[in-house]
Amino acid sequence: MSRRRKTKTLERGVHDPETVRAFFAWSDSLDHDVLRPLSHITSAWEMWWDRKAGCYEPEPRTFAADLNAIIDQIASTPRPVRYHDHEDTLAESVIRDLKWPIQKKGSRWIGADYEAILEQGAFSDFAQQDLASSAAGRVHAALDRGQLDFDHMDESHAHMLAAIMTIMIYHRYSDGSAFYRDDEEANEAA
Repeated sequence: MSRRRKTKTLERGVHDPETVRAFFAWSDSLDHDVLRPLSHITSAWEMWWDRKAGCYEPEPRTFAADLNAIIDQIASTPRPVRYHDHEDTLAESVIRDLKWPIQKKGSRWIGADYEAILEQGAFSDFAQQDLASSAAGRVHAALDRGQLDFDHMDESHAHMLAAIMTIMIYHRYSDGSAFYRDDEEANEAA
């Protein structure tokens, strides 16, 4: 499946939560782009859309339930005025808290991998508000451009949206709030 090239904005609008949720439905590449980077935690990263439930089918030892949860979080997050401001907040926390030698040149952060900056900055992101706002802004921007689903999103923006969603799930797993449970945890809970 090929992604679209950049397109002009049709109209800046606020899209309802159901439209945002539908943006992620029935995707052929969302699981690969968001969950496969977490394959060091679980090798079960392929997801299936449950038509009746209207979400990805939650299965044991997968992040499907977490993927559904962050899709809901993104859909319920108001569209930010400038989604890059939320990413900048994360980068600024990396400078302040971790003393990384990064800086902003124009509209880009230099000195470290951008995804690593966001991942580290997210440790100070209460309830993942900045990550969710950034992701919501990216989805609204795609919808403004007539990109009605993740699979047809501009490639570079899809890559960053997927990275942000991966970070959200990783942080849920790291802080113990993920729905994912490995075999040992499932046995202890029983």
